[in-house]
Amino acid sequence: MHTGLRRIAVAATAATLAVGLAACGSAKQSSGSSGSSGSANQAVKIGLLLPESKTTRYEQFDRPLIEAKIKSLAPNAQIDYYNANQDATQQQTQVDTALTKGDQVLILDAVDSKAIQSSVQKAHDAGVKVIAYDRLAQGPVDAYVSFDNHKVGELQGEALVTAVGDKAGSGQIIMINGSPTDPNAADFKAGAHSAIDGKLKIGKEYDTPQWDPNTANQEAAAAITAIGAPNVVGVYSANDGMAAGIATALKAANLNVPLTGQDAQLDAVQRILAGTQTMSIYKPYKPEADAAGEMAVQFAQGQSLGSSLKPTTSTNGSGTKVDSLLIAPVVLTKDNIKSTVIADGLYTAQQICTPDYASACQAAGIQ
Repeated sequence: MHTGLRRIAVAATAATLAVGLAACGSAKQSSGSSGSSGSANQAVKIGLLLPESKTTRYEQFDRPLIEAKIKSLAPNAQIDYYNANQDATQQQTQVDTALTKGDQVLILDAVDSKAIQSSVQKAHDAGVKVIAYDRLAQGPVDAYVSFDNHKVGELQGEALVTAVGDKAGSGQIIMINGSPTDPNAADFKAGAHSAIDGKLKIGKEYDTPQWDPNTANQEAAAAITAIGAPNVVGVYSANDGMAAGIATALKAANLNVPLTGQDAQLDAVQRILAGTQTMSIYKPYKPEADAAGEMAVQFAQGQSLGSSLKPTTSTNGSGTKVDSLLIAPVVLTKDNIKSTVIADGLYTAQQICTPDYASACQAAGIQ
């Protein structure tokens, strides 16, 4: 995140954005039914381009929530959906397809923020608005909604420092950061370093292409061998997908040390209960998805963004200043699972408390 960017606290409910959340819906890949907005009496055609499916949040939460918000505001909107499967070239082709279909607005979560710049420019030249979703793409982006990503890293780093505690001077940590093509990963990394540097000794550090859990597993295993298992006192993982691979490597090495994460994936919540992961970052998807959907409909209807949707400005890698909504992340631990992911409807207690985790749930007061 850029220096001086004002951090905006947004509660983990759609009510904070002063807009309601409709029930989740879905649409078939690259398809939709066209129609007109009841309020604007004109077609609303929106392209939704998500980056990948290895991270469960995109298909399980972001997509249905965004589509539901759009439909609640423009019931007959056409939504053309694409998932790039972590392929930057494929995503560029998908942008071309969306433009050919006549989409007026693109909600774009870039695989590679730099590589997508020419596609963003192409959309701009065609008069199509581009909303950068979750990651700030380069080029003439019209709006951006995400979380305070530097703060995410800070919170992860602070949690790791606290969990390592008085063992800090007796060993080293491993840092496994996200993909070098994801601008968010750089923010997480910078935020984590701001909390960790000078407090914990970093033995090995990696930037993990495509956030791949298997690669993270291999990196962790190699680092444990290089440092020596008895000398490893903690692991920074930038997200939960990679934390799953890292946890496997730690188990193979007979290690149970503090491990961070992000995204509040179901398996991560279960690892937190079991004590094999220390924390995750819960990023409430509803307000992020609601904001993106509302921005898209406003743009498609020829309106400018409402003041509640642009409380700050971000500057992307190509120098464009972009109206932005940045949402505050929440630290997820064993103590607040019930009041966060369960209370917000992300998961039910039954989904979390499978037989393998029943006793851990009972101990944590989750029934």
